[in-house]
Formats: sequence, C-alpha cells, structure tokens
Amino acid sequence: MYIWFTVVAGLALLSISLLGTFCPHLGEDCAYILASLKLGLRLFKYKSSKPFYSVLDCFLDAVKRHPTKVFVHFEGREYSYGDMDKRSNKVARALQAEARLKEGDSVALFLANEPSFVWTWLGLAKLGCPAALLNFNIRSKSLLHCFSCCGAKVLIASQELQGALEEVLPTLREQGISVYLMSETCSIEGINTLSDKISRASDLPLSRDLRANINIRSTALYIYTSGTTGLPKAAVVTHERVWRGITIVLRRKFSASQFWDDCRKYNVTVMQYIGETMRYLCNTPRKNHRVRIAIGNGVRTDIWSEFLNRFGDIKVRELYAATEGNIGFINYTSKIGAVGRVNFVHRFFFPYTLIKFDTEKEEPVRNSEGLCIEAATGETGLLVGRVTRRSPFVGYAGNQQQTEKKRLRDVMKKGDLYFNTGDLLWFDDMKFVYFQDRVGDTFRWKGENVATSEVADILTMANCIFEANVYGVKVEGHEGRIGMAAVTLQEGEDFDSLHTYKQVVNYLPAYARPRFLRIQPCLEMTGTFKMKKVKLVEEGFNPAHIEDPLYFLDPEKKMYVPLTEDIYRAIACRDIKL
Repeated sequence: MYIWFTVVAGLALLSISLLGTFCPHLGEDCAYILASLKLGLRLFKYKSSKPFYSVLDCFLDAVKRHPTKVFVHFEGREYSYGDMDKRSNKVARALQAEARLKEGDSVALFLANEPSFVWTWLGLAKLGCPAALLNFNIRSKSLLHCFSCCGAKVLIASQELQGALEEVLPTLREQGISVYLMSETCSIEGINTLSDKISRASDLPLSRDLRANINIRSTALYIYTSGTTGLPKAAVVTHERVWRGITIVLRRKFSASQFWDDCRKYNVTVMQYIGETMRYLCNTPRKNHRVRIAIGNGVRTDIWSEFLNRFGDIKVRELYAATEGNIGFINYTSKIGAVGRVNFVHRFFFPYTLIKFDTEKEEPVRNSEGLCIEAATGETGLLVGRVTRRSPFVGYAGNQQQTEKKRLRDVMKKGDLYFNTGDLLWFDDMKFVYFQDRVGDTFRWKGENVATSEVADILTMANCIFEANVYGVKVEGHEGRIGMAAVTLQEGEDFDSLHTYKQVVNYLPAYARPRFLRIQPCLEMTGTFKMKKVKLVEEGFNPAHIEDPLYFLDPEKKMYVPLTEDIYRAIACRDIKL
C-alpha cells in the first residue's frame, strides 16, 4: 500500500511538472494533491488498524494529550477536552442505566445548538450507539417521520423544544418510545427527565468492550437531508466518514452583529459559512480580525467579492458536497465563483463525470445504445459519482425506494453504477468547477434544502386548496430560491388567506414556508402527468407580468395578503425582509 501511494504521488508530480508551463495554478495543484495523498494514507492506516481508529478514538487521544485544552467555547463558558470526556461518560452511564441502551441501538437527538449536543453524541458513541441528528426546526409530521425512519427507540430533546415534543408525544407513547428531556424536572406524563440522572452518574471511563463489534462500515450517524421528493431522508453516515479534532466556537444562533467580536474574543482563525452567512456579514461594519480561512458553500460571486473587499485577504474555500454523496470538490485556489477544480488524482480516487441532462423531462439524455452522454467543457450537466468500494453510496435508513432513486445505472457502460447527485454543474476550460442549479423537486433557501412535495402536502391540507405545485424562485440580492406555489382551489371555494397561513406556519419550518402563492384555474402538466415548473420558475412573482392573483405571506399581519406592485418593489429594495 505504501509503494502504491508513492507511485501515484510520483506520477502525479511528474505529470504536473510537464504541464506546469500551461498551468498558472501549478503550485496550488501540487500542494493539494500532496495533501490529499497524505490524508489518504493516514485514513488508510486508521481503517487498517485493529481495532479500527474511529473519531471517538481520535477524541480520546486528544483528551490524553491535552485534557485542559478548550474544545468548545459557548456563551462565555469554556469546555475542555477533559470536561467533554467526563460529561460524555456521565451521559453514557445514565442512558445505559435508565434506557438500557446497548451497542447498535439508535438514539434520536432533538437538541439545539449547545454543548450538550456534543457530549451526548460522544456518550452514545462510547456505547456503540448510532445517533440520529434531528433538525430542531422540524415539527409534527416531519418530526415523527424523521424519528421513525432511523429505527430509534429513544428520543432525547432540549428543554426549549418541549412544546414541539408534546405535539407528537401521544404517537410516540403508542409506539413505545422512551422520551427524555434535558431537564431536571418535567410534569408532563410520558416525558422523562435526563439531566438529573446525568448529574448523579459516574464520570469514570467506559470499557471499549461496550462497542467491540463496531467497525469502519458501522453506522455512526443519521444525518437528514431533503431529497428530490417527500419528507427528509436519513442519510447513513458510517464511521469511515466522520472526523473531527479542533477547538470550536459555538452559538445557539448566528449573530452577524456579534460575529467579528466573537472572532477576536476567541482568536478565531478559521470560520465556517453558508451563503446567507456571508451576505449578512457584508451588511456589518468593517472590523479587525485574525480570520485567514473561510470554508463553506453557497456564496454568490458578488457577495464573495464584496466580502473580500470589506474584510480583507481571507482565503475563501468554497466547496461542493452532499451528506450522503460519494463525490465532492473544494476550491483550494480561492478563485471567485468556483466550487472546486478538476485534477486527475482526485478523479482517480473518486471517479465522476458530468452527463447531459434534459431539464424538461428531468432525466439524463441517453444515446441509441441507452448510455448517458458526457457533457462538453462549458456545458451544464448532471454530476454523477461512480459507486466503488473507495467511494460508496450507502443510502437512506428505512427508505429503500429513495435509495434506489439515487442510483443511476448504465451511465458510461452497461452494468456500471453511479450516485445521482441531483445537481447541475459545469467545468470551464481552466478545469474549474461551477455549481449551476439543483434539479428535481428541491430548492435551497436560508441554507436549508426544501422538498417541494412535503410543502405541497401541507398546502393541500388547507380547506380551500385542491392542488399545489411548489417551486423555488430567485429574489434579487438573496442566496438560493424562496418558496412559491401555484395552487388551484376547491370547487366553489374562495381563497382563505388566514387558514392557509395558519396551515403553513403550524406545520412547516420558516425556511420551507411558501412566501408567494399564485392562484391558477388549473395546473399545467407534462405528457407523463408531472407538474410543469420551468415556466413558473422563470415567470417568478412580479405582479406586473402575471395575470393570475398573487399573494404574499405577511408575518406581521399573520395572513397571506394580495401581492401588490408596492410590496414587490419593497421586496426588491429590501425594505421587506424575507
């Protein structure tokens, strides 16, 4: 294995040197390839060790090396590696005694952004229990779905989420689910307190024998992702894909006004972002800081440029990846607008291609032999990653149908198997990678993926709505696409703006609520009876160009109101915040 890595590294460097004259990013390419090979070798050693070296082992070694080093900063408090280790021991022992947890049992965590999230997860890892990480914005039907598909028998929730828990408690009790609240007291029958049990538990280390059968292919986490259709899917994340080992600064909620103050206070040198984060920061005053690297995804080109002009020479490492995916990119050159760069070493280890895609039919274009057609340089195509042992696609827990929909066969040759990312990208002639758009029935808003069919299901539960076609539309000056729906009304019914508002607010998180509604006499369908979206997306929500009645979700009036040209202009001028 060592010889193999050396040969690959040598060939990589030789090829790059021959192309150096034509490659202005030679140094960056070379550094990236060497770093990738070095990382690959280290991970190979971790995977090959007996027993395998997991992220938990990495954490425990860090505890031994520097127990007093700060692991998490949170609301003025510091939690060292040693603190986290002892707290996670107490959590593990409390759950072992109270919930009778054993190796392999899944536990759902319905926790907010707080340190207990980290030590609870570590405690579960010490018991060999996979953790299902529930989005704390979900409610009702989505919450029950996310909980049930991971097969968990135990649910642990933050005290602040007790209200959301009470909504689904009768169903959970019927299913025999043990529900725990991170609190010392709780008067609700069926909800057990956990904080008091944790405080009484021992913080002594636990035996590795409790997780003796966990291996590199065992499930470590379930992370939920909104797919092209339906409710969130539980992506299976195995131990080979989980790594962590740096001090982090955590907040309950992002604050643009306090961000740079926190960076200075905690001497932050690396920040993580989503596109919305960067846009919010660009609306704050210039401040001194020591941040040298920003890593994340979803930032627009204009916001990227503005961010650098305002806050100085920060290396922005825009990336592309998917929770369940087997292919990703990172822009190690910091070229504005790109999400990565093509190089042959990366492609050798993680084979991928861009294929032609028909956006009207929402399917790959195939030739007379039934194979997909590779997109040309500069042409937008669907990104697919070949499924191999080195780049597997495990799928979704409890959802074989959705797992199969992500598998694409007979791509470049008969019998091959690829992972369908559901994303459109393109490569330029300098080998840079650019994200173009999502395909299917999913759009992204406020840094979250929104499944249109889930929103449509909620809308059609309103008394007046018969059918709903949900899609995302662009808003000038904003990242992603905001939710909009074309709807038809029940026969003889008028649009009930108040009841529809209550329906979406009660059952959908803020980022998934359709802010615009378009009342149509009928919904246009394709020849295969799929709802047409492309024209609706292009037409947007400008009342000057649309004859159908338009409505806007007004959170102040707590109802849908007619979308006037004045409201449209206020949105365009950002006088109305979305």
